[in-house]
Amino acid sequence: MPEFWSNLGSTVWYVLTLIIFISYLFALFSIIGDVLRDRSLSGGLKAVWVICLVFFPLLTALVYLIVRGGGMAERAAAQAQQNKAAADDYIRSVAGSPSDEIARAKALLDAGTISQPEYDKLKAKALS
Repeated sequence: MPEFWSNLGSTVWYVLTLIIFISYLFALFSIIGDVLRDRSLSGGLKAVWVICLVFFPLLTALVYLIVRGGGMAERAAAQAQQNKAAADDYIRSVAGSPSDEIARAKALLDAGTISQPEYDKLKAKALS
């Protein structure tokens, strides 16, 4: 029985250590991405941050999050907004407007490909 509890405790500590390490890696890569993405930093300062992250990773990560954490969140939000705007523009360009859909349906009606009731359905769908 005591062997079970000893192994259970070791397993719990192993899992906890693994979770902390993975969280640290996520933070580290997020910091590196933010340093390289930040346009207000010069190349030299970017190099200093990355070198410090290599040689003093935990201390540098803590300092970076304390000193530049607010800007990090703002840059991430701005990037997300730009990505959303680009996706919305792409969707609009691919989807086309209702008038384009009606014009295509009218061309199909004039060519005799679809009947008048089918054209009316397509027109109602485009306008909805």
